[in-house]
Amino acid sequence: MNIPAELRYTASHEWIRIEADGTLTVGITDHAQEALGDVVFLELPEAGRLVAREEAIAVIESVKAASDIYAPVAGEILEANQAAVDAPEAVNADAYATWLFKIKPTDATGVDGLLSAADYQASIG
Repeated sequence: MNIPAELRYTASHEWIRIEADGTLTVGITDHAQEALGDVVFLELPEAGRLVAREEAIAVIESVKAASDIYAPVAGEILEANQAAVDAPEAVNADAYATWLFKIKPTDATGVDGLLSAADYQASIG
């Protein structure tokens, strides 16, 4: 199982890369894409949307199921990855290279509650 040490994680299987400017880039983990199977559809949040921490803000559908994707922190959506919407199978090809959306946290301390790679590994067994 691929769990990059430089990223942070949520219990709901999102990965988060903290950028130099404090914004966050978010995708789903390798574990999540493996559990979902072949991803066939993504519905991502629109830029400018204000979201609450742990709010369901996107949908990912596979041949097996549809699942919500949650905001890791409260903030404003800056951008959604249109390339991922156009080619959702990219999530299966490389879950960590295929980001889904970027968010600007309303509170920089929101990232403090995210899981480390070791904590995420422990949570999934």
